[in-house]
Amino acid sequence: MPELPDIATYLDCLAPRVLGQPLEELAIRNPFVLRSVAPSPREIAGARVTGLRRLGKRIVLALEGERFIVIHLMIAGRLRWLAAKAKPPGKITLALARFPTGTLVLTEAGSRRRASIHLVEGEAGLGPFTRGGLEVLEADAAAFAERLRSENHTLKRALTDPRLFSGIGNAYSDEILHRARLSPLALTRKLDDESVKILFEATRATLLDWIGRLRGDAGAGFPETVTAFREGMAVHGRYGKPCPVCGTPVQRIRYADNETNYCARCQTEGRLLADRALSRLLRQDWPRSIDEVE
Repeated sequence: MPELPDIATYLDCLAPRVLGQPLEELAIRNPFVLRSVAPSPREIAGARVTGLRRLGKRIVLALEGERFIVIHLMIAGRLRWLAAKAKPPGKITLALARFPTGTLVLTEAGSRRRASIHLVEGEAGLGPFTRGGLEVLEADAAAFAERLRSENHTLKRALTDPRLFSGIGNAYSDEILHRARLSPLALTRKLDDESVKILFEATRATLLDWIGRLRGDAGAGFPETVTAFREGMAVHGRYGKPCPVCGTPVQRIRYADNETNYCARCQTEGRLLADRALSRLLRQDWPRSIDEVE
């Protein structure tokens, strides 16, 4: 799922293309993608784009008359920018927003349709999409610490909870925790002040670093490859590959459709964290430290 750095890059690249431009048409190719219609697509045709913003992992296009297009890409949704008369992709195209400058295309790979568009009126209409998470890049260390300790969760869960922190998901939480050299299963209320400070600095540094990288990759173009698994990531999606800091093979914890990647030497003092399914299967044969598997 695109996270804060990816959404920020989309917004940066959209700004010179759509700000101040009239929305000529919002064409819905798959009716499932449109979840609310007040106003309707016909009613917003011709309205100029007055602003762009991010709400968590959602992209918001503000139109004249306090009307908003709210786009949630979910897992497989992506945005593409095409020349005005270019032909969009076939089955994966869900919607087209046509402007004089070109066409914004919402696509979604696979058969599961999770991406969505909501059309709403007034700032109050954006309320249901505001989860309340702290914007770390706009917060100070004290606000971060207060939010982190407001509930007792593992660090992995806390960082990815949209009610606690805005825009951070599975991929960048792995990178943040590796940079901070903290276990994903450490509990928030057991973290000392110094560790909370380190985590705050690592969170900001990781997000800013990747925003800079993605903006640099896009250049004057539009993001072509938005993925959770990027070249240059330290641990996320790198199970079995060497940690860039110490060379130890990256480990993982698998659960449902997700996994957490971490370095045992850098983050857990050499301890292997229990994979719920595999550790139950192996029981006493489950290795307890990275030394037992190297």
